[in-house]
Amino acid sequence: MSDRFYFRQLLSGRDFATDDPMAAQMVNFVYAIGDRETGDAVLVDPAYDVNGLVDTLENDGMRCAGVLATHYHPDHVGGSMMGMKLEGVAELMERVEVPIHVQADEAEFVEKVTGLTKASLVEHQSGDKVSVGAVEIELIHTPGHTPGSQCFFVDGRLVAGDTLFLDGCGRTDFPGSSPEEMYESLTQRLARVPDDAVLYPGHQYSVESSATMGITRERNIVYRPQTREQWLAVFGN
Repeated sequence: MSDRFYFRQLLSGRDFATDDPMAAQMVNFVYAIGDRETGDAVLVDPAYDVNGLVDTLENDGMRCAGVLATHYHPDHVGGSMMGMKLEGVAELMERVEVPIHVQADEAEFVEKVTGLTKASLVEHQSGDKVSVGAVEIELIHTPGHTPGSQCFFVDGRLVAGDTLFLDGCGRTDFPGSSPEEMYESLTQRLARVPDDAVLYPGHQYSVESSATMGITRERNIVYRPQTREQWLAVFGN
């Protein structure tokens, strides 16, 4: 599988949307995951320049077969943000009609933000798997930043969106956020991800763009508190 596994980490403002100041400011990561043998790939959180992202796939000999959305915020799926309209999954569907895989609790928010209908979305529960060729991607529901945030575990990699960064975690003071749920997600729902798995976050908020879960658990301040009470006292807003 290592020969056929396709994986790319793409940074907004550098690898795509290079002339977009908002993309450069937000430093979002988009991920491409696929099977080189079949040529199928999915994009994780495509936004800002969807044509450029699809072009990147096609230049690599791949085709877009779907989208995995970590959560509904516009810098990850498109929509209105800070008075600006961001490209995202709605514009992607104008070029390639593909399924948009979302966590079930997030579906209504994705619809509202993007303008897509329910028919375009595939709703999932934690533990579901999405197959891309022979590549299986496990979906892990990790509420906290948003009610339906989810991470993707594939080939020893955890694509975490805004649930977990190399330093810190996603904000829990937004509407629908929950410090209590974030604590459970970080310490319980992601506990099964081994220390040697590599964390790939949703934003470039650190010098490094990835790190093992073991290093992250050792260095990240969100793992310092030893109890739920201590964690909420520090991060409970």
